[in-house]
Amino acid sequence: MLVSQILKDKGDLVFTAGPGETIGGIAALLHSRRVGAMIVVDGETVVGIVSERDIVRMVAEEGAGALGRAVDVCMTRDVVFATMDETVDALLSRMTGRRIRHLPVMRDDRLVGIVSIGDLVKHKISEIEAEADGLKAYIAAG
Repeated sequence: MLVSQILKDKGDLVFTAGPGETIGGIAALLHSRRVGAMIVVDGETVVGIVSERDIVRMVAEEGAGALGRAVDVCMTRDVVFATMDETVDALLSRMTGRRIRHLPVMRDDRLVGIVSIGDLVKHKISEIEAEADGLKAYIAAG
């Protein structure tokens, strides 16, 4: 299955933030939107990604005062991207190898979606279940 199909199924909504927004504000948005990461953009350009893990690390290092700092101090700047024509298996391998849970999806240098490791695992499980059902039907037909 390709990333394009996953985005077709789940939608292409991506929550973004500016690099000057506060870590506390981002934490509140992650909570209210029930997501684990936000893409940080400057205009149309992706400049980073910030996850719950980044925020926890910052608060652990600096205490509650970190919540008033700009998100650009804790975001990941070296963003790993996905493209619409990549497979679930390729992305699962990349995400596992790099220990990341979210990949922004780009098409023609434009942000068009985001996939999480949960999205990929969900589709992989569906694929395996469909294959198992097909095998059961084949065996039952004799």
